[in-house]
Amino acid sequence: MKPYRHLAVFGPILGLALAACAVSPAPRGVEERARALHREILTVDTHCDTAFGLLRSDWKIGERHDPALRASGKIDLPRMKDGGLDAEFFAAFVGQGPRTAEGYEKAKMSALRAVEAVRRMTEEYASTIGLAVDPAGARRLKAAGRLTAFIGLENGYPIGRDLSLVKAFYDQGVRYITLCHSSDNDICDSSTDRRDPEDKGLSEFGRQVVAECNRLGMIVDISHASDRSFYDVLAASQAPIIASHSSCRAVCDNPRNLSDDQIRALARRGGVIQICFLGAYVKTPPVIPEREKAVKEMEAKYGPLRDLKDESLRQKAMAERDAINRQYPQAQPTVRDLVDHIDHVKRIVGIDYVGIGTDFDGGGGVLGCNDVSGMIHVTEELLRRGYTDREIAKIWGGNFFRVFEKVIAQAGK
Repeated sequence: MKPYRHLAVFGPILGLALAACAVSPAPRGVEERARALHREILTVDTHCDTAFGLLRSDWKIGERHDPALRASGKIDLPRMKDGGLDAEFFAAFVGQGPRTAEGYEKAKMSALRAVEAVRRMTEEYASTIGLAVDPAGARRLKAAGRLTAFIGLENGYPIGRDLSLVKAFYDQGVRYITLCHSSDNDICDSSTDRRDPEDKGLSEFGRQVVAECNRLGMIVDISHASDRSFYDVLAASQAPIIASHSSCRAVCDNPRNLSDDQIRALARRGGVIQICFLGAYVKTPPVIPEREKAVKEMEAKYGPLRDLKDESLRQKAMAERDAINRQYPQAQPTVRDLVDHIDHVKRIVGIDYVGIGTDFDGGGGVLGCNDVSGMIHVTEELLRRGYTDREIAKIWGGNFFRVFEKVIAQAGK
């Protein structure tokens, strides 16, 4: 810098869960209740940036890593099981670069390397995790006691201006495209790039990309998109869309979050907002002037950390960022703050339009859930607030998979 179906689709697993609750006493502790529920439902995180970590020679996703160490990352397969997470969307992220033929080619090859790394992971650890391209595949893997990997593409930049690449990525197993990232591209404008103060929204080429996604059954993701881009995409798409890792602007005023009007518009079209765990999107931090000055100086020196391609330079920049964090520590949002966003969506549009998209390994993490092993604590907080098993099943995947199934059903129409 990250899925479950409507009840008509979700029925078999959820039905078993509800039947079990009816014939046996509920576990006494909140954690026991949460873990019992996770065993019955299919849980999904719709966005992480772990895919490029799979290319490292010094790190194996099949091994357990100490979450206290930065080099461990936020996700590995043993910790997925610890946290009660069944399915993960591994995003092939590519930072925005020059909009030139050479830039497009480099971006495409970088994205394909990440996609292939996810595929290789599912082959190397086939007894633990499998690759799925639809909700049915994830259900089969859950029934077999295995985890699920889905693949997304974060940033449409690797498509360049070649519409045929949408299908090329689809054929490689990619099932959503985040149309842009932190900068404007050929598809649409970004929420965080106002070098040109005019928000131009979705381009004509972008409209073709959305139409091609609809034709193929590729989910359109508007996380990172500008406000005008959001409404343009919503109007252009024949299928419901998602925000794979965004939170609520009314709770935390950040341009990366969705406004109440956007959330209502998304819900009217049957889409879903997947709440992001990145602290700056969860709770507005108090301003520390000295910290602000140091961060601006660091960014002027290196540029955005996620866009650094030179690994040695990236490590140096991250070390300087860590030093700033130690010198000027900032209060980190908590799981309670995170669930406030779920509460907000439920309050304004209902329970059917919210889910989980952590952005782990892309900055995501809150106190109480700073890596995938802590995801069970989100369910514990939901239970404490009185959410029902049925509502929690929707949050953890029912709502997202409803959208996924609808996108597939409408493909080619």
